[in-house]
Amino acid sequence: MARTTTDIAAVLIVRDEARSIARCLSSVAPWVDRMVVLDTGSTDDTVAIARKLGAEVHHLDWPDSFAIARNHALTLADADWNLILDADEWIAGGGAVIRQWCAAAPDRLGCPCIHNQAEGADTVQRSWVTRLVPRGVFYEGRVHEQIASPLPRHRIALDIGHDGYLAAQIERKKDRNHHLLLDDLAERPDDAYLLYQLGKDSQMRGDIPAGCDYYARALAATAPTANWRHELVINAIQFLTKAGRLDDALALADGEFANWPESPDYFFILGDLLLDLALAEPGRALDHWLPLAEGAWERCLAIGERPQLEGSIAGRGSHLAQHNLDVIRSQLAMLAA
Repeated sequence: MARTTTDIAAVLIVRDEARSIARCLSSVAPWVDRMVVLDTGSTDDTVAIARKLGAEVHHLDWPDSFAIARNHALTLADADWNLILDADEWIAGGGAVIRQWCAAAPDRLGCPCIHNQAEGADTVQRSWVTRLVPRGVFYEGRVHEQIASPLPRHRIALDIGHDGYLAAQIERKKDRNHHLLLDDLAERPDDAYLLYQLGKDSQMRGDIPAGCDYYARALAATAPTANWRHELVINAIQFLTKAGRLDDALALADGEFANWPESPDYFFILGDLLLDLALAEPGRALDHWLPLAEGAWERCLAIGERPQLEGSIAGRGSHLAQHNLDVIRSQLAMLAA
């Protein structure tokens, strides 16, 4: 007998996620029919917690590829629709739209907004990632794996929290991800997205020369229309600034100026760069660099928040820019007194 309802599964691959898996599964359980967990070698209480919360738990030796593991989990789920999550994620809002969205049209992919928490209460980065997929759609790539499908991608009003970028969580993942990225790059040396991820990986590892090289190669290889281009540009300018390569950062910012007239993130990090230039060239600070920095942060407020931009940081179009303006204006007032 043919199915009369849409079968929706939450699909996870996990390993030693006792810290967070209960939060994840509890948040998703009301909105799906099944929860399918593929464990790749946990030695903590991950499996017991998942089973207690009603998940189907399967096992696979770690295959040294996230795509292989995810594809195996998707095959096990064999659902009409799959919501792919990591154990350090949770549904923060919009769960009720999942079933409505899946029932509306079969031939598309859903991209919820991932709210990535980082160190500091004010730092939340927003990314739109393909996570809701129909049966028969699979992944490729050993790490930072991507959905391989020609189906159109549509953003959906589903918010997913993520705290896997906190320092303690990054520390246990960085060596594993690094060698997987290098293995992928050996097979696809001109892949723009891999080059970008290696730039971020080098930044996380504190390898400044490698980071500068990977970011430069990624910028050269990434099409203007690539959905990660905004985040790439912002990260590259920030990285060059923190590396002390202020002239290179300014050259990149100048070259990208016309591309991001409505990005508070662009103008926010431009203000930071201009402030660093003021410190590096105090003779030009008061009459040149500091007024430009002030103007950049004023532009952030004029634009406002733009959560639809990939990699945007919440607050750069509002309170974070206002804070920087308040600080620089008080300093300018003191210098003028």
